[in-house]
Amino acid sequence: MSDTIEKIKCLIIGSGPAGYTAAIYAARANMNPVLYQGMQPGGQLTTTNEVENFPGYVDGVTGPEMMVQLQDQAKRFGADIRDGWATKVDFSGDIHKVWINDSIELHCETVIISTGASAKYLGLPSEQHYLNMGGGVSACAVCDGFFYRNQEVVIVGAGDSACEEAHYLSKLCKKVTILVRSEKFRASKIMEDRVRKTENIEILMHHDTLEVVGDNQVVQAIKALNKTTGEVIEIPATGFFVAIGHKPNTDIFKDYITLDETGYIINTPGTSYTNVAGVFVAGDAADHVYRQAITAAGTGCMAALDAERYLASKE
Repeated sequence: MSDTIEKIKCLIIGSGPAGYTAAIYAARANMNPVLYQGMQPGGQLTTTNEVENFPGYVDGVTGPEMMVQLQDQAKRFGADIRDGWATKVDFSGDIHKVWINDSIELHCETVIISTGASAKYLGLPSEQHYLNMGGGVSACAVCDGFFYRNQEVVIVGAGDSACEEAHYLSKLCKKVTILVRSEKFRASKIMEDRVRKTENIEILMHHDTLEVVGDNQVVQAIKALNKTTGEVIEIPATGFFVAIGHKPNTDIFKDYITLDETGYIINTPGTSYTNVAGVFVAGDAADHVYRQAITAAGTGCMAALDAERYLASKE
């Protein structure tokens, strides 16, 4: 228990398009929102070099630049943006208790969860290098595939998402190579059949990714191991897409909020309502389908409006 308890009308946990949009709407509604930015201020978009599919940016924008603009817009209307992350919650009573950095205790009338989801990566040093460089590693084909049109790319994964992203890339790229670690896909039969029937997709089963090869700035090839023969091959590619799943950042809520089997928050369809009155969700913490900045921003708006109506109903 902390020495002092701060009372907050609207707490937003997590930043990114969902959190910042919720903060903009909540601030304009005089809800005095407090937003804690979390472990990765700005969310996943801070690792995206170019954003060209968000409406209003005719010439595109970098992910970090967009997040700074959204944050400044929220501040302009009076949102209180703070560093720190939620480490514990107690949603068992009418007052929602949240602890920040294990030390600050907040008592909140409403809470908007916008903690997002983290893409899973292979963990190869070379993969992380080019991911951080913004030079050819991505976990979102829909976000970044456009930059590789008429080029050759490699994607790793075996599930529905990997097949869907490979099929998407095949419409833009000259050639797509899928690396599958095992001897069979985990994807549904219809998704597997779709990629097998696509002419410019090559499927390499039972292959492990060994290294992302490049000139230290951009990706030039992917080194892979044929686990059947032991042969190491080098596949020419300018882009490497990782489609091995996402992990929603929802662990601290699991004792109170209803989650699906993979950890995504289950909201009431068409709303941002969770199973706990006064607690709402926005963005990728509840979205395992679209995972786009624009959809996250839209649900941030929904969450703020739902929270405003909830507070009005309590007056």
